[in-house]
Amino acid sequence: MGARFKVDALALAVLLGAAALPHGAHAQWWENVPRKIPLAANGEPDLAAPAPRTKDGRPDLSGIWNPHTNKYLRNVAADLKPEDVPFQPWARKVADERADGSHSREDPDANCLPQGVPRIGAAPAPWKLVQTEGLMVVVHEAFSLWRQIFLDGRKLASNANPTWLGYSTGHWEGDTLVVDSRGFNGKTWLDQVGKPTTDKLHVIERYTRKDFGHMDLEITIDDPGAYTRPWTVKQDLTLLPDTELLEFICNENNRDLEHLPGKPLQ
Repeated sequence: MGARFKVDALALAVLLGAAALPHGAHAQWWENVPRKIPLAANGEPDLAAPAPRTKDGRPDLSGIWNPHTNKYLRNVAADLKPEDVPFQPWARKVADERADGSHSREDPDANCLPQGVPRIGAAPAPWKLVQTEGLMVVVHEAFSLWRQIFLDGRKLASNANPTWLGYSTGHWEGDTLVVDSRGFNGKTWLDQVGKPTTDKLHVIERYTRKDFGHMDLEITIDDPGAYTRPWTVKQDLTLLPDTELLEFICNENNRDLEHLPGKPLQ
């Protein structure tokens, strides 16, 4: 666990602008209760073993997951051609102005404000999925934030209070969990280079656990306030079987903000 902490601490300090992180990660727990983890012949976790399932036969997505690469935090469309991001003219202008980093101080993330969906899932800090029959909880190490994904068929109220992470409901399509998120406040950036969002943002995430240690994530961005049509990106996630989340209070000692270019966030 100590090695993972050292890597993430460096990435978080550079990418998230947070100078202070918890210490003593290697001694977080005096004893660790063994988990039901399939082992390979060499005694290491077998990440290629079959994906676990719940008692009702559904894929069990529970576990601590981490992006396979941090490039999607920088640019959510890293695997797309520039013309594949269907900006509206005003949104393209804003994204172009932010892309060179001259507006970094205006990024909500740099101000210890929530990174939003789907950006928070691409942050260089793991997150835990806790699965029950009617509810999925996502606990993020980044900024110690959490999401609820309701699986009980509820509908979002038309007058729901706009939020940073939105409101999420989900349903199963075969072995894929489809998560529908709406009700955003329009203040977040989709990535560090500054692709904008509006309060019309609608995010659809499709989680497919391929085996014990790997999960595919397909994300569709549907924001008619900033883009001319929905567009989709794909990311891959890796299970971290031998670690736990750490407390990460961004505002505890964030000293980078004064050194970033741009105007103070209003």
